[in-house]
Amino acid sequence: MRIKSLDQLRQEAGESGKSSLKRSLGAFNLVALGIGVIIGAGLFSLTGIAAANHAGPAVTLSFVVAAIGCAFSALCYAEFAAMVPVAGSAYTYAYATLGELFAWIIGWDLILEYSVGAATVAISWSQYLTRFLAKYNLQLPPQLVQSPFESITMADGSVVSGFINLPAVLIVVLVSVIIIRGTQGSAVFNAIVVSLKVLVVLVFIALGWQYINPANYSPYIPPNTGVFGEFGLSGIFRGAGVVFFVFIGFDIVATMAQETKNPQRNMPIGILGSLIVCTVLFVLFGYVMTGLANYTEFKNSAAPVAIAIEKTPYQWLSQAIILAILIGYTSVILVDLLGQSRVFFSMSRDGLLPRAFSDIHVRFQTPWRSNILLCIFISLFAGLVPIRVVGEMTSIGTLLAFILVCLGVLILRKRQPDAPRAFRTPWVPVVPILGILTCAVMMLSLPLDTWIRLVVWLAIGLVIYFAYGKKRSKWQTLAK
Repeated sequence: MRIKSLDQLRQEAGESGKSSLKRSLGAFNLVALGIGVIIGAGLFSLTGIAAANHAGPAVTLSFVVAAIGCAFSALCYAEFAAMVPVAGSAYTYAYATLGELFAWIIGWDLILEYSVGAATVAISWSQYLTRFLAKYNLQLPPQLVQSPFESITMADGSVVSGFINLPAVLIVVLVSVIIIRGTQGSAVFNAIVVSLKVLVVLVFIALGWQYINPANYSPYIPPNTGVFGEFGLSGIFRGAGVVFFVFIGFDIVATMAQETKNPQRNMPIGILGSLIVCTVLFVLFGYVMTGLANYTEFKNSAAPVAIAIEKTPYQWLSQAIILAILIGYTSVILVDLLGQSRVFFSMSRDGLLPRAFSDIHVRFQTPWRSNILLCIFISLFAGLVPIRVVGEMTSIGTLLAFILVCLGVLILRKRQPDAPRAFRTPWVPVVPILGILTCAVMMLSLPLDTWIRLVVWLAIGLVIYFAYGKKRSKWQTLAK
């Protein structure tokens, strides 16, 4: 339970008073940042799966439930971000406030989140690429565009089983090579990518609205099949757990607390403002998508937007939107892999993982060993595992991390009530408790096999920690 002091963190980051972060962001900057980050790949992939398998047209309500859980968690995350005055992730915040064991759990959980998140996006990228090329009569072998656990029915009625999702593997490898070489997108490129993603959503809503078939909304909440999570009220909550992946990224707004002017006022506006705007867009997006095509048509598809657009006369728009999605997806994979390698690097630097994974390449100045390991691990996930499985694993990992963050705020208010806080979560303990309960309900709504995978992952992590990390921890060694 040993923690890092704030002085240790400053020393580790090499910061001084003159090099501390400048408070330059206002409420509008934070809202704009949040919108750009939240509108990501999950919206274009998991929305259809959540509708087809769990909520039906009521996937719009699933978005609302997920957004409420995000709002409570985000306010708690903001307090953590404001208390630790150095750049870092939830792993760093936990190490400075809750102790090494909690930091390990969150860090190991984040490894799962970023890994399967990147794999989810890569699988969806592959399906959109296949559709894009098919318009030009370029057909990829069906065995090489799906996992071994999936099959596809050909035009002649024959069923072909998959071998490996090769495009998904190749995009992970390509992005990993870029990261290892240290190449980063310019601010202009990032702005273009964000604008494309927002434009895709707005154009889809505006043009698709007039071709909605009201019959597709009947029934709006399909009756439960007798299985928990398959439609009905439980389906809405399970759908919320699945689409929760869509909201991943809002925590980046919280990490900007030390660069925000008047954080007591602007942080809540930035976090809640971006969530409200994105939730409205997501509800409209889901409403139009399930209105254009019957929700059953999205089953086992990671490219639901393409299916919906085919119901309109704007076939030219389909190609333009898919191309924009492919570009946006590539940037999301890049961000996921960068975030993953940063957490991995931090844990290795603290001695909790082998030192080789924090080695810096002499020429490229990047943690290349970590990047190579993650490339192999994530590309195998993307190539061999169905998108439903990786999407649910991402959501449950993120929900667990948010529960720990909310719990951390409660513990810290009791343990260190007088600690300086640039931003304070309002209505404590109500907000943290509601955050824990909302995220817990969404976690409980996810399938049993998803829970089994999470428990196995955490068990593996604890074995590694007690067998290796605890003995070699840099801070445990200093304590002795």
